[in-house]
Amino acid sequence: MVSLDSTFLIDLLRGVPDAMERLDSLEREREPGFVTPPAATEVMVRAHRFGGKPLRAAESLLGSLHWLDFDWESCRLAGRIEAELVVQGNPMSAADLFIASITLRHGQRLLTRDRDFARVKGLRIETY
Repeated sequence: MVSLDSTFLIDLLRGVPDAMERLDSLEREREPGFVTPPAATEVMVRAHRFGGKPLRAAESLLGSLHWLDFDWESCRLAGRIEAELVVQGNPMSAADLFIASITLRHGQRLLTRDRDFARVKGLRIETY
């Protein structure tokens, strides 16, 4: 199963060919798309800045996905991940931290073009 990062979702909304091709591949494989609340929020912030058609497109896209819960275990993982990154002198943004921890907690891989996620031990990353 695959958790879709905001970079992928925004690229889909913008019609970026690599993202569109990867979506076609997921659909052919009948692999459902999942989203975390922080990734969806990042998409909605951008969509609200533009309003109108982009906002409706973002709402439609996000409404078609399965949602991953941000639960207690996700919070525990986020704390551990950030503590490790801070010790290394390389903390992560709160949104990315939560996206990573929720995805990891649910045992999914993360579809993104943001290579910063590679710093999270155990998180499986897929790029496009």
